Amino acid sequence: MAGQADIGWSNSLGWYEGFSLLTAVDSSGVITGFCFAAASTADQKMAETFFALRARADRRLISVGTAASGPYITDKGFDGAENHLRWLESYGAHVIHPPKRNSRKRSWSKRLRRWMAGIRQIVESVYDKLFNTFGLWGERPHELEGLRARLAARVALHNFCIWLNDQLGRPRLAFADLLGW
Repeated sequence: MAGQADIGWSNSLGWYEGFSLLTAVDSSGVITGFCFAAASTADQKMAETFFALRARADRRLISVGTAASGPYITDKGFDGAENHLRWLESYGAHVIHPPKRNSRKRSWSKRLRRWMAGIRQIVESVYDKLFNTFGLWGERPHELEGLRARLAARVALHNFCIWLNDQLGRPRLAFADLLGW
């Protein structure tokens, strides 16, 4: 996919080639929207487009979903007071993220850090399901539409598994024995 995929950096992977994925996940693990861009695309730039499309829907890009009713809880890659103010004023997107270690801002209390870690654990579990359980790492699409379709299929499967677990009275993100069939 020359000219579309490129090389990016991930704290967990190091250097990698391909695309970067941005998702919106609710507090129970349901994916409410997603988008992707070349791996080198900065988180803030992806978020800008994501929030803009969520605020002003475009039928061609419905995968981003609709605007959240509450704040977006993000990781440290979404730092930037100017970005946060613009996203709030332009798109109604309120972003909360932990301060960076070298930040001059007031540090968070232990209770607040623990709350954030709990939310981030849900998000990390969702990414683990998409990439490992559902095999997104192994995808080698040749066309952008193929990647879009395969990603949408993984998201739909993820959300279906959560729905099925609800029906069976099981924990929402307990997929292991569901997929054993």
